[in-house]
Amino acid sequence: MNDVEQLATILHVDMDAFYASVAEKDNPKLKGKAVVVGAGRRGVVSAANYEARKFGIRAAMPVYKAKALAPHAIFISPDMARYEEVSRSVMSIFHDITPLVEPISLDEAFLDVTGSQKLFGTGREITAKIREQVEKEEGITCSVGLAQSKFIAKLASQHCKPNGMLEIKPDRILEFLHPLPVRAIWGVGPKTAESLERLGLHTVSDIAHTPRATLIRALGESTGASLYELAWGRDYRDVIPDEPEKSIGNEETFSEDLDNPEEILREFLRMTEKATARLRERSLFAKTISIKIKFADFSSLTRSKTVPIAIDNTHDTYEVVKALYLALRNEGARIRLVGVSFSHLQEGAPVQLELGARERGWREADTAIDRAQARFGRGSVRPGRLISPESGSEED
Repeated sequence: MNDVEQLATILHVDMDAFYASVAEKDNPKLKGKAVVVGAGRRGVVSAANYEARKFGIRAAMPVYKAKALAPHAIFISPDMARYEEVSRSVMSIFHDITPLVEPISLDEAFLDVTGSQKLFGTGREITAKIREQVEKEEGITCSVGLAQSKFIAKLASQHCKPNGMLEIKPDRILEFLHPLPVRAIWGVGPKTAESLERLGLHTVSDIAHTPRATLIRALGESTGASLYELAWGRDYRDVIPDEPEKSIGNEETFSEDLDNPEEILREFLRMTEKATARLRERSLFAKTISIKIKFADFSSLTRSKTVPIAIDNTHDTYEVVKALYLALRNEGARIRLVGVSFSHLQEGAPVQLELGARERGWREADTAIDRAQARFGRGSVRPGRLISPESGSEED
């Protein structure tokens, strides 16, 4: 490892129970109570604060199970627009410290503050500054791991939650890392963990002291080699600043199964409206439009279409969504979830859209709806089955 790498200072910042913390910030009466983000008899838990976790409630748990564990808990519906708003504010605080910010999700990011220390002090001082600013400006807390690699920094943040800071210095890496269970290593899921345990490997130390060739034979070249390096605390990946979003979408689980095509299409319209609003908010256009359906028996399918010109308006997008659904010809099938998502995103309006009066009309209508909803709240203005914005005439 050369001198530059030895001097690297990487932070992993992870917000504490982010969704629930935002809810508590917006409604202080929730503080000190068990709060679960997730609603609907058949929904799943998106997040739970630390009070709720005491009762065994965890993310991805069905809401009905969470209610059985803690009937007294307060269950609230997710508000993704609000979480995204707070996330942007938090990320802005990070960018004030360093341009090298790699968001992992709405509530966590890696920061390379190696070059920021001349301005803001040591890694520990920068960590304290970030934690203080996040709590002061956003009213929520975060936990920060500080190390010389992304892998160790992330492990450190997991070991100091909630609202803590943990620095792992180079001479303490193996002391910290080796006693941990194999699942602590990045990329080790249940299947890989089972394979390792069949080999008699239960801790990171066990992996580190297994010949590299043995790991490769058991797990394959890529996985085996990677696990061996990580088990010795070796991780040379750089912090990669904000990458453009790869996809945007919305989905929802219904309180009751739907089998009426008109009702299902109405839900697809609602998801399309939400997802295209998020596109426009980011000045993005989508070339590939996908739908997702989950049936009553929990089987699911997806269908997608790539359009010649990237779009962001609700009307044209919904026409694609509607065609994808109708092409399935599954009238009568009971459906528990629908979703709409976009990929192959691009910034800025395509030239063809700039020239088209029809498309411009739809976009102007959507922009007016976006402004009204921003002022009066989501749901204040809704499309009436997507009536044409141009003098009542509808084009096929």
